[in-house]
Amino acid sequence: MTIKTKITEKLGIKHPIIAAPMGPFYTTELTIAVSNAGGLGVLSHIGLAEKDPVEEMKKDMLHVVEHTDKPFGFNIRTSRMEPYASVLCHDIPKFIMENPKLKEQCIYALTSAGSAKTLPSSSTFQKLKEESEIKHFHVAPALWLAEKCVSAGVDGLVVTGGEGGGHQSYEMVSTLVLLQQVQQKYPDFPIVACGGFATGEGLAAALALGAGAVAMGSRFISSKESEFHEVYKNVVPPAQAQDTVMATGVFGPIRLWKNKYAVEHVMIGSKEEKLAQEATLSADDIIETMRAYELAYKGNVEDGAVLLGQSIGLINDIESVSYIIEKTVKDAEAALKRATGLII
Repeated sequence: MTIKTKITEKLGIKHPIIAAPMGPFYTTELTIAVSNAGGLGVLSHIGLAEKDPVEEMKKDMLHVVEHTDKPFGFNIRTSRMEPYASVLCHDIPKFIMENPKLKEQCIYALTSAGSAKTLPSSSTFQKLKEESEIKHFHVAPALWLAEKCVSAGVDGLVVTGGEGGGHQSYEMVSTLVLLQQVQQKYPDFPIVACGGFATGEGLAAALALGAGAVAMGSRFISSKESEFHEVYKNVVPPAQAQDTVMATGVFGPIRLWKNKYAVEHVMIGSKEEKLAQEATLSADDIIETMRAYELAYKGNVEDGAVLLGQSIGLINDIESVSYIIEKTVKDAEAALKRATGLII
């Protein structure tokens, strides 16, 4: 059996499971594994030291289409603090149009951590949309942001609750509540639920609440194919949900595994305070923060910033991507059947 939804049909994927964006880290092999297993792999917006995000994404895209014939996507962070955002939004669509395999397989453009208007305002992306099946989704961690995304003309939303790893909003509404809020306002809009998903029961719950798929980050970080350092991966199985905290990241609040770095970067209390802090930041300050992410990615999980969500409390092992997706779908089917049996 398979689970068929608006999202699986819209994106041409077998299973309603998508890899969450995991920048600034490489997710090239992970993208291939997720797509080959019937989900949707998503290439990250690379932000590691001395790497050109544009050239790295081009290289990663070519590697993906060499190793899978399945659909995949990519992520661009469009924050005002992201120096490469506009260049990526112009150059990557142009690059995709020039390569027939990319044009056929790259069907999901996900923007996040900034404006939903940045990518659609690119003339190259508009041309790509006219000539291909690519769909533009944007991450919405608050209801008012979902409203802005819909007004911007996106094809779908990734509704991300506060329990998710990585960047968040100051509202800190849980996925359970936020998903219902967005569903009430936009009952027919394509929605991917993100934040707190790592099991089939979670997938079933998201589908019952109106989502067409879930995006998983921490669950795929702790997979055999993930490019994350083994030390980073091994943080997950013994961890509990309460082992993450909110801290201050480059683009706003960020959920991290609780370690020395996270404790030293207590979250700034409001968006206004964060904007004031940004005004004082230098380019070197931003580079220093990005280096903290890279430290963790390479295995220094005490001094680095370890991006993980509360779903680590649900993950007890490091398995292959194919096993993770197969088990998640199987368990979701069983949960949905049980729920159907309650109706008399």
